[in-house]
Amino acid sequence: MAADTTDIDDIREQARRWLADDPDPASRDELTAVLDRLPASAPELADRFAGPLTFGTAGLRGPLRAGPNGMNLAVVTQAAAGLVGWLAAQGGTGPLVIGYDARHGSRQFAERTAQVSTGAGRPALLLPRPLPTPVLAYAVRHLGGVAGVMVTASHNPPQDNGYKVYLGAELGGELGAGAQIVPPADAGIEAAIRAVGPLTQVPLGPPGQVLGDDLVAVYVERATAVIDPDGPRDLTVAYTPLHGVGAAVLTAAFARAGFPVPGVVPDQAEPDPAFPTVSFPNPEEPGAVDRLIALADSTGADLAIANDPDADRCAVVVRDHAGDGGQTWRMLRGDEVGVLLADHLMRRGVTGLYATTIVSSSLLRAMCAARGLPYDETLTGFKWIVRAGGGSAPLVFGYEEALGYCVAPEHVRDKDGITAALTVAELAAGLKTQGRTLTDRLDELAAEFGVHHTDQLSARVDDLRVITDAMVRIRAATPTTLLGQPVDSVRDLLPEADVVILRTAVARVVIRPSGTEPKLKAYLEVVEPVVDGDVPTARRRAASAVAALRAEVSAALGI
Repeated sequence: MAADTTDIDDIREQARRWLADDPDPASRDELTAVLDRLPASAPELADRFAGPLTFGTAGLRGPLRAGPNGMNLAVVTQAAAGLVGWLAAQGGTGPLVIGYDARHGSRQFAERTAQVSTGAGRPALLLPRPLPTPVLAYAVRHLGGVAGVMVTASHNPPQDNGYKVYLGAELGGELGAGAQIVPPADAGIEAAIRAVGPLTQVPLGPPGQVLGDDLVAVYVERATAVIDPDGPRDLTVAYTPLHGVGAAVLTAAFARAGFPVPGVVPDQAEPDPAFPTVSFPNPEEPGAVDRLIALADSTGADLAIANDPDADRCAVVVRDHAGDGGQTWRMLRGDEVGVLLADHLMRRGVTGLYATTIVSSSLLRAMCAARGLPYDETLTGFKWIVRAGGGSAPLVFGYEEALGYCVAPEHVRDKDGITAALTVAELAAGLKTQGRTLTDRLDELAAEFGVHHTDQLSARVDDLRVITDAMVRIRAATPTTLLGQPVDSVRDLLPEADVVILRTAVARVVIRPSGTEPKLKAYLEVVEPVVDGDVPTARRRAASAVAALRAEVSAALGI
């Protein structure tokens, strides 16, 4: 009991020091209430002070709450001070460009970042309102920013927020201009954040320059230039932004491109940080697109499109013809949309480097090999995809299976759910003139290259030790067979990345912890040849094999 009392006293003292430096009265009140409930609140207090949020795959991301292990004004002030200090130490010139979504706290965090920047003598340019992440990524390049900050938690739960950092050309180089940070920049910024002294001594300047809507108009104009101006436009689309910030920009882009304006799910059209109609604001989650499908059905839409809340991802839902002559709706997997977009660009004659990640389907590799195009695969995340090939050939397309697509790297050097949606619409409208659909084109690719069936085993956890234990288990007792075939290749990417890759002659498994959520993920793929053009039979065999593979991998991981 004495040890417990000592621990409580230590954490109480940490909390008191934090309170003395916290610039936000609301956060101070919140933390004071936790202190007042001691000793009953000791576990909660310990969690809030378990350690500071650190820069990961997507910069800072965490729950909105007081204390160092949460997103709040104090943490954002420290992060902004560290970032602008690091930019100055690198000799970076130019303004800091700042964007934000519609989540709780986003505008306040963006405005504080601007004040910290101007307080350090660096101009700050603030986007005019809550806008998609790709608009910020575009603005960093377009406005010659030394760096960019996007305040967003993307598709995380409503109680979260986050802080993504981009670099401009001066510090990011040709491949990283307008891209998310990578080592060693992330470690350097992290060190600069930890070196920030008392927040009361961080100088705050004026609010910076709020940009006009002309920036958004230029983004939309450039986005529509991604597709053929003379292509077919007869296409009815249903759309949802999932209570996020994508609707105004996407509908403006469709209208400017000459498409009919998509119908928008009415009760998901406006930004709402509570995300009231979905249990989880991610189009991949069960039930998230139910209202979208209902709208598509009622309007006779040709296809349905969803963005995630910050509109950097794009989900595509298509009519799937059932064997009994009926129709259902099916969300295409990220790998399916990725290869459709890649194939479409190839058929348009777009030459250059095509890239994806180690967890995505191997079909893109096969397509590039057959068509004589350069190919590369990277670690997970667009910060790596946009740097694929190391400059050996210009990147023209990149995608990751988590619904992220970059169809125009010269426009936005990150995933962009707006230009992806436009390009999907261009492809679908062209196929429609031929009496064909996206699923028809997928069948043609399968007939040519075999069925590449992908799936994912994903386990969300409350205790991160579950993930650690599973990774230890798979390394200590790696399966020697999968689906009755020998595992002929085992790659462990430590220390570069916590990833294990297993391969057989026809199957691949990639196991890794998520970089943005408390999840363990196993990415599964089976390649099934198509015999005598019988794609449906090959798809059934592949689906059955992946289901069996899922069970084997689940048992091996102990989840």
